[in-house]
Formats: sequence, C-alpha cells, structure tokens
Amino acid sequence: MNEQRRLHEQDAKIREAVEARDALADALTRAGVQLPAMDVRTPWREAAAEADDPARAARYALVHLGVCSAPVACELAAVIGRGADR
Repeated sequence: MNEQRRLHEQDAKIREAVEARDALADALTRAGVQLPAMDVRTPWREAAAEADDPARAARYALVHLGVCSAPVACELAAVIGRGADR
C-alpha cells in the first residue's frame, strides 16, 4: 500500500511538471518564442539506483528548459522585460 501511495505521488508530480511545461510553452509560443528542447525530467531512476533504500529516492519532477540559440535567448529576455515593465 505504501508503494502504491509513493507511485501515485510520483505520477502527480510528473503530471504537475508536464502541465507547467505545456503552459509555459503555450505562453512562449504566443509571445513568439520557442524553446526547442523543453521537457520534463525526473531523478528517480538515478536516485533509486544510487540509494540503498529506493523509498529515499528523490520525489520531484523538473521542467527542463533545455538550450537555445543566442537570438532566442535575447528574444526571451525582451519578452520577459516587456512583461516586467507593465
């Protein structure tokens, strides 16, 4: 039962990160910016492999923004700047 709860919590964290990634990608697209390598990453496999106790493995998911070209970074900075100036 405890294992099922842990898996449910992991699934919820992944869903949360995917929804955040998709919302950010949508907002960036509407602003004319595309980050081509955005994805969701979880450390569970790596942490579980290194941990003596898999229950101690990390329990979070991250939105990875990836890399982008200098022009895309400048456009992203400009979009953020325009929003901050409001």
